[in-house]
Amino acid sequence: MFIGQNEAMTVELRPWMLEDAAALSAAFEENPDLHAQFGGRDLSTVDRAREFISQQLSFTEFSRNWSITIDHVAVGNVGLSAIERTHGTAWAYYWLTSEARGHGYASRALSTVAVEAFKDGLFRLELGHRTNNPASCAVATSAGFLAEGLERQKLQYGAERFDVETHARLRTDPTPNLEALPTAHQGIPHWPAAQ
Repeated sequence: MFIGQNEAMTVELRPWMLEDAAALSAAFEENPDLHAQFGGRDLSTVDRAREFISQQLSFTEFSRNWSITIDHVAVGNVGLSAIERTHGTAWAYYWLTSEARGHGYASRALSTVAVEAFKDGLFRLELGHRTNNPASCAVATSAGFLAEGLERQKLQYGAERFDVETHARLRTDPTPNLEALPTAHQGIPHWPAAQ
């Protein structure tokens, strides 16, 4: 199935549901480049994917994960982790299946989540990408995350180490001119109140 920008398609953000396990397992099987995003977990079965959703992709006080869906099928994730209320910071991350890439969905999802996080009282969102991943850099930049620096050989996958370019977006930075993704509010817990 090819995913394009068809007017009839519905693209939205919503919490992950256990019913998304088949789509998550398929994303794992069909996109080997995403394996690092899953922390070395094997999601090749629906049961393992269901467990991953339950343990890693839920809403907690310190993390939020939204499924990026097209016509109600999960094709990606945008999330915040290490949510820290004292300083108003969090770490942002995202991924899409290969067939959903190239349409601006990740940038729009990341920007949408940033705006909601800032409304909730966070001030600074940070992220990093391998320097050999220009597509991820383009997503971050398009979503208003400015490049801040280089962390040399920060990540290791297998025997290879990778430099990471860091980006951040502040609540006071200009909001990019991107159409926000609709958010399915049903079942989304409220953010904890800023303290």
